[in-house]
Amino acid sequence: MQPRFTSSRSLNHLRRLSPTPFPLPRPHQHRLLSRTTALKMKESEIKRNPHPDFKKVEASRPAWDRDAEGFKYTQTASPSWRLGSGANDLASEQQRQQKHVTIDPYGEGRAPVNNYKLLISAIVPRPIAFVSTVSPDGKTTNLAPFSYFQVISHDPPLFVIGFASSLAGAAAAKHTLHNLAETRECTVNIISEHFAEAANSTSVNAPYGASEWAVSGLTPAYDCQTVKPARVKEAIFSIEGKLESVREFESRSKPGTKNATMVVVEGTRFWVREDAINEDKNLIDPSVLRPISRLGGITYGRTIEGFELPRPDFNKDLGGPEAYQKLEAERKGKDDSNVDGKI
Repeated sequence: MQPRFTSSRSLNHLRRLSPTPFPLPRPHQHRLLSRTTALKMKESEIKRNPHPDFKKVEASRPAWDRDAEGFKYTQTASPSWRLGSGANDLASEQQRQQKHVTIDPYGEGRAPVNNYKLLISAIVPRPIAFVSTVSPDGKTTNLAPFSYFQVISHDPPLFVIGFASSLAGAAAAKHTLHNLAETRECTVNIISEHFAEAANSTSVNAPYGASEWAVSGLTPAYDCQTVKPARVKEAIFSIEGKLESVREFESRSKPGTKNATMVVVEGTRFWVREDAINEDKNLIDPSVLRPISRLGGITYGRTIEGFELPRPDFNKDLGGPEAYQKLEAERKGKDDSNVDGKI
């Protein structure tokens, strides 16, 4: 199937949404697409999977812990911790003495893929947006996971999703972005343990026009009230969303080429499975949600244990301005003792 470009009508609309303008289609846009496609990192270059024989490695590991039911609360590592005390004692003395290295993301000879691998292994755990969209002609559905994702506001409910693609290259590389830019609608579903494998399968490099719903075996629920894309019926929590704004970013390693896009989606409806929500409809039970998070490489994380920490009160817990001044004086004393004569 030939790549489709975003229409002038849609791009004009997106220019009004975007805080920074981006170009309308031009005769040379096919060259931009080829450059964008060339920038797209291949899986063989990323080497996300470090195992030549993954199934053999997986077979050597313990089985999934099916007894880890519910969500367990523990104490913090230091229940007696006091304000101003600094780090707790989990780090060993040897670890505390370790030095840091500095990395220039644009250093000579440093490939962009190294920044990608570094960041996805450091910014963890990341929530995953399992995004459902429909093609502009309504004939094709798409379902894909994205871990460049976060909620950024509750009033209005806003969510940000990042794509490693330009708008022009989205038709060939990021079908979700292409559909979202054209139709301005989607659903965002949160991935839970009971369909993790199915959700991961939708990251397959299928051609545009192929539906990941068939690949995953998941169930589309066409009962959304404000958008056309289906929500994932198996999901505990889903969001109906409409495109609020979009912004493209220029590559630093390949100046003049757009290779990243950020979209902001506004939530218009929430869907929660009834056994997961409290009576006031303002709190989801983590033991029911059992969310999956993204770590580095091909690693995912479970959320089955946690601890609580109340937010401190300046006057009640710290002791007010007088106590603060005392802590500040102690901190400055420590800073002075750590100075090695260099400015």
